[in-house]
Amino acid sequence: MFSIARNALGELINVLRDLPDNNAYLYPVESLSGASIGQHTRHIIELYQCLLSGYEAGVVNYDNRKRDQLLETDRDAAIVALQFISSNLEQPDKEIAIQYEVYESPLFIVSNYFREVYYNLEHCIHHQALIKVGLLALQIHAVPEQFGVAPSTIQYRQQCAQ
Repeated sequence: MFSIARNALGELINVLRDLPDNNAYLYPVESLSGASIGQHTRHIIELYQCLLSGYEAGVVNYDNRKRDQLLETDRDAAIVALQFISSNLEQPDKEIAIQYEVYESPLFIVSNYFREVYYNLEHCIHHQALIKVGLLALQIHAVPEQFGVAPSTIQYRQQCAQ
């Protein structure tokens, strides 16, 4: 699971590096409801950051993100953050409480670290698919075919091709 998550993060890093310039990272894409590639990237990063920062205490709150403008406006800063996440993601499994703020009253759901890494992986892939839509709308076609596609879908397609 960790290698698949690191692979997805690495694919995102490569796509960001291959952008023609930082303007492509910042540009509001109509087909993404005006969101930019940078905003989707920041969102991926910040959910992973919430998981990593909550690991020690065993409490993760995905709603309490920083919403760091630098991560959505500077692709180099985003790449550094993605590299840090990839390097620090592999941790032992343990129980994690997921905290949600529901009408100002905290709600806790019991989970575990491995489950949350998997959640973040699926979330990352989902946003990669949206990023791919945005890149294609910007006429940037140098995107790997399997970028934004779940590993189970890739495996299924390979089985069908045989």
